[in-house]
Formats: sequence, structure tokens, C-alpha cells
Amino acid sequence: MEGNRQFRVEKIGGTSMSVFNEIVENIILKDKDDVYNRIFVVSAYGGITNDLLEHKKSGETGIYKLFESHGDYSKALNSLKKKLFRINKRFEPFGLDTTIANEFISGRIDRAIKILESMQAVLASGYVNRHELLLSARELLASLGEMHSAFNSTNILLNNGYDAKFIDLSGWEDGHQYTIDERIRTAFESIDPSKVICFVTGYTKGTEGIMREFDRGYSEVTFSKIAVALKAEEAVIHKEFHLCSGDPEILGVDRVKPVCKTNFDVADQLADVDMEAIHPKASKALEIAGIPIRVKNAFEPEHKGTLITKNYICPESQIEIITGSNKMTSLGIHDTRMVGEVGFDLRIMKVLADHKVSFICKMTNANTIEVLIKDKEYSKALLKSLKSQFETVTSTPVAIVCAIGSNIAKPGILAMAAGAMAKQGINILAVSQTSRQTNMQFIVERKEFIEAQKVLHQALCEA
Repeated sequence: MEGNRQFRVEKIGGTSMSVFNEIVENIILKDKDDVYNRIFVVSAYGGITNDLLEHKKSGETGIYKLFESHGDYSKALNSLKKKLFRINKRFEPFGLDTTIANEFISGRIDRAIKILESMQAVLASGYVNRHELLLSARELLASLGEMHSAFNSTNILLNNGYDAKFIDLSGWEDGHQYTIDERIRTAFESIDPSKVICFVTGYTKGTEGIMREFDRGYSEVTFSKIAVALKAEEAVIHKEFHLCSGDPEILGVDRVKPVCKTNFDVADQLADVDMEAIHPKASKALEIAGIPIRVKNAFEPEHKGTLITKNYICPESQIEIITGSNKMTSLGIHDTRMVGEVGFDLRIMKVLADHKVSFICKMTNANTIEVLIKDKEYSKALLKSLKSQFETVTSTPVAIVCAIGSNIAKPGILAMAAGAMAKQGINILAVSQTSRQTNMQFIVERKEFIEAQKVLHQALCEA
């Protein structure tokens, strides 16, 4: 890395990458006098990582699952190759050399098939750790999507007359045993962002395995690590929407408003219910390094977006965001031995830890402790373990609705929220709020999830 110039690291998501011609116009070349001093970390085109691994939301089988279950992954990869060729064809009018682009991704997929065949043979021998080898296959497959999009992006900008460089952090056929941080530092050693537009794969190969800890959040971790390693002025995330006071699909675009400023604490609260502006482990590194995050709507380039900083506190007490999740399970542990016994809840936490389950919130009284967990972390095995140790254990599918802000310390705001829901006949099953006063959490029946958000947004954000 040469010089000491100020620059930005910018992340472009998969849905935005699928309309890359608009991204070029709205983001990359929007200001012709400020084209350089920017490093773009790109995701795979929309839906491609789902094809390679599994559908992020539905869990529908992808190529990785076929490999894991001894399915015909080779046929699936060749079908995916044709799909990627069709994507390439779509970008031909905007400068992509499809002959070069097709040759590039075809070669990578053909090589991936051979590697997977070798892995399958080794797995069949029974002499290796199956879990570790499957993780390696998952990493290999994931890397293909970002290789494709980053290579194409570079080719398009080059063919439009700009200096651009493809930075492949996937370590494809690279024998170096770098950690993730070492690979990033090595890749940027001789690059001057003031002279070249960099397109970087969202996947980074490292000895520790980026997906072991972060799984599908890996591209944001790459983005974060690059910004920290190179001491970026700002880390920018381009999404398909603004970070708003509520979900526009639920509340309507006319009722919600963009959040212009907030802090990392609020970002963490959002991530806790899977409504993340950025992966929490990615944002933590940026927070520690003192690098602000800006979340922008890729299709409204004139708007400055949401600036997330460490120390921002809204000057006026107010709710900034209403959000939540209807994919929650409430575990109720009732035990008459609980009252007055020091460390009783530690026994419950130990069971959760043994099953690798984290909780969203915890409510207690003299002889009941209730914890809220995500549906995807709930299992019959967990319930069985709890029932074997405590008197009465129940599991109930519920929803959580949150009222979040950097400064919600306003007398009566909890009463206002509860009163508004009571007026609409919404029963609050449980409530949680700490003295830090950044997040009021209401547990409600799943059928009330949508209505509760509408009611709270009207009462707390539109008044």
C-alpha cells in the first residue's frame, strides 16, 4: 500500500451486483472527478451463493448440500456454469468481454469439480476428519461466486477506459498458508488506490477458514478486515434500501423515514434479531478501529445514507427504528427450587452453552426464567436436556418486536408503547429493557407480529 491517502472501502451486495450497470452509473462513476481512492468489495450476483451452498432463508438444497449427501454436484455445477454465462451475456452491452469472462469462470468451475472429486475420494477412504473436509468444500464453492462478479466488474471498467484491478483473495491454486489478515495485507502491498479502481472478492481464503466462524457473513468480514488493515477513512455499505425507521414492506414507503445517524450499539441491537446493517463481528472490528460505517441506498445516490459512529447519541430522546422477528421460540423454565438459590440460572445457561445456543433476551421472577432464542437454534435435544434438569419446561413459538434508538431515555415511552398495543388488543407476553435504554423488546404472539410493528411505529415514530 503506497502513500498515506484517504480512501474508502465500499461493499456492494448481491442484489445490487445483479444490476451492475446501474451500480456503475449510481456509485462507481457518479462523480467523474472522484473515481479513484475507493476499494470495492463485491458479493456474488444475487442468488448465486444460494445456488452454491443452500438458500439462506428457506434452506433449499444447493450444490454444497448435494456434495455433502453424495448427490450429482458435478451436473449442478455445469448447470450453474450456463447460468453464469447468461449473466455474462446480460452485461455485454455495458462493456463485458463475454469470451474472456466465460473462459475465466468456466475454468474455475471445471477445476472446482476436479477438486471436489478428489475430496470425495478422500472422504470415502475414511482416513480424514469428515467435518473439516466438508468445511473446505463449502469454502471452495462459496469462493466461486465472488470470483465471478469481481472479475466481471474489473473487465467492464477496463473496457470503459478506467484503470481497474481484480484482487482475488480466494487464494485459487495458491500454496501460501496465509491467515486471512496476512492474505489481505499481501494483496494490497503494492497497490495505490489513488491510481486504480480495485474490485475485491468478498471471499478470503485463510488458514483459519473464514466460514468456520462467520459462514454466510464472510463478505462483510472481508470488507471490515480490509478497511481496518488499510486504515480506511470510511467503510461504506451499498444496499438496496435505506436503513429506515421501519420495514417499508410492512409499513409502506410513505410512513418510514431514513435514519441519518446512529451508533454501533444500535447496529448491534438490529443484528441481534437478524435485521443487521452489517454482520456484528464485522462491525465490532470497525468500531474498535474508529472507522465509521455509512449505509447507503445504491439506487438513491444523492442521499448521504446512515452514518454509524461509536459515540453518536441522538440529541433528542426518540425511537429511531421499529423492527423484530417472528422466528423466535420462548423457553420457559419454572422451578420452585429457584427462589433464593444463588447461581440457579447458571445451570440453565450451561445447557444453552452445551447446545451452542445464544439467547436474545431473558426475563425472570422468583421461580421462572424465560429465555428467547431463534427458531433455527431450537431443537428437541435442547428441550430434552432442559426437561431432564428442571421441574417444568415449555417451548412456545412467538415474535419479538423492538423499539430501538441511541437515546430512548424518555419518561413514559414504555407506557406509551404498551398503551398503544393494548388499545389494539395486542397482548404483551413479556417485555425486556435494560437501564442503558437503547432497546425495548416486546414478546407477542406470532399472529400479532405485523400489527404490533404498525402500532408501535405510529405511536413512537410518527407522532
